[in-house]
Amino acid sequence: MAQKKASNSHAGALIAGITGLTAAVVGTYYLYGSKNAPKNRAQVKGWMLKAKGEVLERLEGAQEVTESTYLSAIDAIAKKYNALKNVEPAELESFVAGMKSHWTGIQKSVKKAVSGKKAGASKAKTAKKSAPKKK
Repeated sequence: MAQKKASNSHAGALIAGITGLTAAVVGTYYLYGSKNAPKNRAQVKGWMLKAKGEVLERLEGAQEVTESTYLSAIDAIAKKYNALKNVEPAELESFVAGMKSHWTGIQKSVKKAVSGKKAGASKAKTAKKSAPKKK
């Protein structure tokens, strides 16, 4: 029974790691990886940084990050910021459109990172198995 708990714990840690990686990739891609990255960095305002952080927190709490999860997180945060007085509706609309347009780039980045991480994990397992036993 202890082995089952350990494997579930390991799977949970792997999912949490991948989710955290996804969240980091989302922020990094928006500010540095997209074609409009310099423009994006220049346009970022304080409330936008907070909103992006909140989107990332929602994604970290998700079991699996899919397009629908990503888009619903953006919509929920946009609804919250729509009620604030210091956020102009046109800026919010632009922010939401920009965040939603980044999904394909994020998805590609995450797939590369996850496949690299899994390949490294499988190499480590095979290296442990192939090591000769000491007598």
